[in-house]
Amino acid sequence: MNRMDRYVITHVMELTGIVALGLVSIYTLVVFVSDVNEAGRGDYGVLQVLEYSLLMIPSSLYVLMPIVALLGTLMGIGALARTGELTAMRAAGVSLSRVGAAALLAGVGLAVFAFFLGDWLAPTSENLATEMRDSARGNGSPGKSIWLRDADQVVRINRLQSESHIGDVTMFKLGADGAMTATLTVQDGVYVDGHWHLSGVKRTDFAGDRTSVSSFDQLDFNGGISPKVLKQFILETGSLSASGLLRLIDYMDENHLDAAKYRLLLWRKLVEPITVIVMMLFAVPFVTTQLRDTGAGQKLLAGALVGIVFYVFNKVSVSLGDIYQWPAPLAAGLPTVVMGLLSWWRLARAN
Repeated sequence: MNRMDRYVITHVMELTGIVALGLVSIYTLVVFVSDVNEAGRGDYGVLQVLEYSLLMIPSSLYVLMPIVALLGTLMGIGALARTGELTAMRAAGVSLSRVGAAALLAGVGLAVFAFFLGDWLAPTSENLATEMRDSARGNGSPGKSIWLRDADQVVRINRLQSESHIGDVTMFKLGADGAMTATLTVQDGVYVDGHWHLSGVKRTDFAGDRTSVSSFDQLDFNGGISPKVLKQFILETGSLSASGLLRLIDYMDENHLDAAKYRLLLWRKLVEPITVIVMMLFAVPFVTTQLRDTGAGQKLLAGALVGIVFYVFNKVSVSLGDIYQWPAPLAAGLPTVVMGLLSWWRLARAN
């Protein structure tokens, strides 16, 4: 990396930072305004809405990262083209591919940051924001039942207070032929020392035409449903880390459940950093041909249009993959691959 590479990278990263600050500020304001109508429910006041909005900033930045990378590169390379610095570089023998390589290096740095943001910082801050909001509103648990399978048992949890505290639980034990052989109703359950400590338990066994009912004040239960699994159901799927998605997929595979949705989410999370790199690479020939002499407003508009088209293409690819049962890597990565090939082709032609 020589001085020219460092100059291009610095220029691109500076403009990318400015674009990120502007877009995230607008996005956070929208989140605040849309949530401020909920103020007044329980202890959820305006200050809590503001805290929630600020905690959602990492998630907002992660969602906007591809468009931020595209607009930042359009603005950064465009500024070099407008001031004649890019022309001077090319006159000195620097090819457009070399400028693209410098932008690619900046993209790698942003991609690493995007992965860290999406896999750790954004999920952590979003979980804190959700817990704070639910606690302030007085919502201790989700409003719908959770159905899980654990080997030969089907479990319904009506009250999930935390990943280690459940209540109003019904377990249905199945026989080899799929017929129900017993049910277990539980008032409350707490995960302690590697097993569930249940209280207020009533068991009903079915044997032919006869049933028998037994009650227990306390009962210990060992099973494959652990707090790590339950935690994934407390969180929104978009706020799960890659490791959390892997745990959820493993659990669903072990119990012969359909994990296609979560595999697709995992692959989209893995492809996202590559998308950031591709977006930055796409901007280089785009700005040195059609947008070389245009103003900042036109560059922003062009970048926004490209971002919208890519977003729609991404959604269509995911929907088609779901309909036609495409492999998760194909459904999640097709738009990025197409954009990458288009970027390489345009960059080769521009040289």
